[in-house]
Amino acid sequence: MELPPFAPFPPANLRKDIVPEEWELCLDAWLLLAEGHLLLSPESFASKLSKDQSLPRFLFSYVEAMAGDVNHDELDPRSKQLRRKCYLLIHRCLSEPKQKPPLLLDWQFLSDVCIIYSKSPSLKPLLHGLWQAEHLDDRFKKNKASLTRSLEAAATNDDLSGLGATLARTAALLRVCPAYGHLLLLGSDFIDAVTTLHTHASPPFQRKLVVITYRCLLALMDPSFPRFSTLLDHLYSMHSSASLLADLCSSTPFIQKLRERIAGPEAIRAEKLIQKLSALEGTAGPLASRGKKKPLRNKPDKGKGKQNYQYGHGAFDGGMHVHRMSLVTQIQDLFPDLGSGFIIKLLDEYGDDTEEVTAHLLDHSLSAHLKSLNRSESLPQPSSPRPATDLARHLPPRATPPLLPTRRNIHDNDAFDRLTIDPSQIHRGLKSSSRTADSVLQDRSSALNKAAILSALAAFDSDDDERDDTYDVGDVGGTVDTALPGGDEVDADLRDKNEEALFRAWKMSSEVFERDAATKRGKARMALKSETGMTDEAIEGWGIMVGRDPRRLRRLEA
Repeated sequence: MELPPFAPFPPANLRKDIVPEEWELCLDAWLLLAEGHLLLSPESFASKLSKDQSLPRFLFSYVEAMAGDVNHDELDPRSKQLRRKCYLLIHRCLSEPKQKPPLLLDWQFLSDVCIIYSKSPSLKPLLHGLWQAEHLDDRFKKNKASLTRSLEAAATNDDLSGLGATLARTAALLRVCPAYGHLLLLGSDFIDAVTTLHTHASPPFQRKLVVITYRCLLALMDPSFPRFSTLLDHLYSMHSSASLLADLCSSTPFIQKLRERIAGPEAIRAEKLIQKLSALEGTAGPLASRGKKKPLRNKPDKGKGKQNYQYGHGAFDGGMHVHRMSLVTQIQDLFPDLGSGFIIKLLDEYGDDTEEVTAHLLDHSLSAHLKSLNRSESLPQPSSPRPATDLARHLPPRATPPLLPTRRNIHDNDAFDRLTIDPSQIHRGLKSSSRTADSVLQDRSSALNKAAILSALAAFDSDDDERDDTYDVGDVGGTVDTALPGGDEVDADLRDKNEEALFRAWKMSSEVFERDAATKRGKARMALKSETGMTDEAIEGWGIMVGRDPRRLRRLEA
């Protein structure tokens, strides 16, 4: 009997319009078809898969819908059963047939599978064998180029729309498939784009880039195929961007992983680099560094407990504060498979420190009581709020308080305010309208006073001052140089004569002005010193200045 084809799995916006009875029938049909395909022999299954493409389309639509439905409620038993059957079908489609369906080798499909089934122990060996058999590195080169272009465009245009979902899928695939990290770090174009975008992005988006970088570098340390030389080359090239490395070392256990896994001849090369990274671990980058959990102190009860329904709308009853919801969203961007309820418990355990929660999730170092919890647990639905109550019903009614008093001054309630002023007392401009600007300028009644002031100013000599006897012989108590003026002229004549002598020596041989010991002891230098009376340093300085100043040389030649 030929099995009927699969119907695609509807997205979330269509599933909400399906009544429960019809949805139960859909789940029954998918479960029966999945069980029938799993019971087929390998030859029949391969033949069915090559002829009927409804199964790959169903699996693609299922993982796409479930990966995007991050905040879905707890799955019922039949939905969990379908989830398990779909993984068995995916595993069989990607492992048994020689010709795999191209739709199931798509980058988006494999990334969504890693989001939904990240904790499955058989998923990593499955993708490792699939990568080697199908040469997925050749298929994913276009995806790498597209992702690099998107990162570069986001750094240039500051447009991060649509990039968050792509990075979430990339992080999920890197977590399960280290070979994808080898592909991304083949060359420096991808890590350079991440480093450039990290300096322009907001802190929540920087955290995503740090996780991507951590997963890529961790893939190079994978025990199955380590590439320590490539790892160290990338770390040395990233050292110019201290911001990304500081966040990587502070918010992830990268240094600890590097110490544990690196071995062989590259370990000696990595010692100095590990010391530099350890120094960056304590620096504060754009992201807060991971630190130890502070001990909680028992606070005294001050009678300031939470007041429920204070504003009559039950904003916080059974729900969550909007700030804490943003923390949950940040972690779900990096780990889409985690439920909101489980993340809330992690935040309670680690004091709302998203960096510490991220580090423990990356390092798989959660406490024992947290590991035993349901990782897909969602938040409980908030209870219906009670009707608003009048919080001031015990206060007696009173009249509206009066308005604030207005500002007053000394002119209030004067004749102008009362409109009782005589119109004859009101005038515009000068009170005496007979005088104009021309009449004021032609009025010479004050000319005598002005002439007296000007004559007094003319008689005053601003340069006339009392004689300064500060440096008289009697006051100083010593001798005073009484030489006649004109010394500057004598010095000028001496300088001109020296200039002529020096220039003649320069024209004859510029080697006289050299600074070595043999020249200083030479006969030419001794003759020049005796003629000018100058020291060796002055003569050599004159030679340096003439060599640097062509205009001075032309002036001397003239």
